[in-house]
Amino acid sequence: MRIMKNMRIIFVALMVVSLVSSLALGQGGPAQQPAPTTKGAVIKGKAPVNKDILKVKLPKAEEATLTNGLRVVLLHSDKIPTFNMQMVILSGGLADSADYRGLATFTAALLREGTTKRSSKDIAEQTDALGTTLTATSGLSSLTSTVSTSGLVENLDATLDIFADVVRNPAFPQPEVDKYKTRTLAQLQFQRSIPQFLLAEQFNKAVYGNHPAALVSPPADSLKKLTSKDLATFHSTYYRPNNAILAVVGDVTVKELMPKLQKAFGDWQKADVPVAAIPAVQSEPTSAIYLIDRPGSVQTVIQLGALGIERTSPDYFSVLLADRVLGGGPTGRLFLNLREDKGYTYGAYSNFGSSKYRGTWTSSSEVRTEVTEGAMKEFKYELDRLSAEKVPTAELENAKRAIIGGFALSLEQPQALLQNIITQKLYNLPADYWDTYPQKVSAITAEDIQRVAQKYLDMKHLQVVAVGDASKTREILSKYGTVKVYDAEGKLIVGSIDNNQ
Repeated sequence: MRIMKNMRIIFVALMVVSLVSSLALGQGGPAQQPAPTTKGAVIKGKAPVNKDILKVKLPKAEEATLTNGLRVVLLHSDKIPTFNMQMVILSGGLADSADYRGLATFTAALLREGTTKRSSKDIAEQTDALGTTLTATSGLSSLTSTVSTSGLVENLDATLDIFADVVRNPAFPQPEVDKYKTRTLAQLQFQRSIPQFLLAEQFNKAVYGNHPAALVSPPADSLKKLTSKDLATFHSTYYRPNNAILAVVGDVTVKELMPKLQKAFGDWQKADVPVAAIPAVQSEPTSAIYLIDRPGSVQTVIQLGALGIERTSPDYFSVLLADRVLGGGPTGRLFLNLREDKGYTYGAYSNFGSSKYRGTWTSSSEVRTEVTEGAMKEFKYELDRLSAEKVPTAELENAKRAIIGGFALSLEQPQALLQNIITQKLYNLPADYWDTYPQKVSAITAEDIQRVAQKYLDMKHLQVVAVGDASKTREILSKYGTVKVYDAEGKLIVGSIDNNQ
């Protein structure tokens, strides 16, 4: 039992790091396949796909609204007899008060740990018997809290009963709250042994300052004072039908679904919901270098990046293409340079995120300690090259086809279709946004890529964070500017600010 508990802690902590680092290849973008790391990637001059631009006309979602204000969006798909359903509460981590960051995350995490009708064990056993999934999440700086379920259409009624109970009637039993606090506090301690977490923590702090997006894990102070009453208050305030969108994709029609939803949610009481103000992101910080010391480490984990764009930015598709060229998988420049050519690492990638506030655009890799200097040189070379030179036509066309091909594959996945619908609603994108997605990608030029690289990868504002053995890497990093050295607890090591010391 103790081994299983320890494995669970490790798994959850690693998931935290994964969520921090990935942001789904650009928050608010289409669902995409994870970047493969197959050795031996070779550019052949053209991608093995049809040269014609993909033209799609996606089926239109049907919409309805219950009398209590709950908006329902249904996309019928009869390819397989399943359904995917998400209750998107339009309040997430950004609704947390400044002195209680993490409350939205805690609330979502404890939704399925017992209701007024079912215990945590009941929920687990009943969903398992039905073969359905049931999850709830909310990020520390997210716009929303989301409760998701999926399963076979033949089990829709039984699943919906559990789903509605969890969304509407969580009890937040104090014993379950106490268990959650104990587990999560242990995870907070454990994650400080993970280099990728330390890197994300320092990078976000450097870029975002006091903005909620600076947080990559909930504050321990918030967790320690957490009570069942706090969770119930947050739930009662924000989990309201007039503050939610229910999105469904599956083999079910509006005519079949609406009576079921009326029964499950029709008497859910609406209420006035406070509107969360989205804090403005601070002005871009000047370039800085941060080194988190891990004595004896055989690797240096490196990340370089800066503030990027909002999801509705007119530069979105230009950044999307630029990011693909720079580090979007085995054909990206970073991968081909640092792995295939230099052999410094198993992989090197770039990534950007976007929301209703400015996201980040980053490049990162894990390299052997002895090649830290070479890796830094190549990172800077590739970032400079993207700004200084126009992307060759063949490389640009391959990047376009890769993105459009990934988009085409995503249309076969119900979960991706569901996420696209939610994204369109959250950001008020045009009704034909996903229909014209391939055309928007195809329209980007080499000049567009060069322009956004110059605009967002400005070396005067680039933040560099490294996690590794400071005795072996500090002098190397000091060639690029003044280095601030921190320990694994995030504390500045005395006497480390001046790189001439």
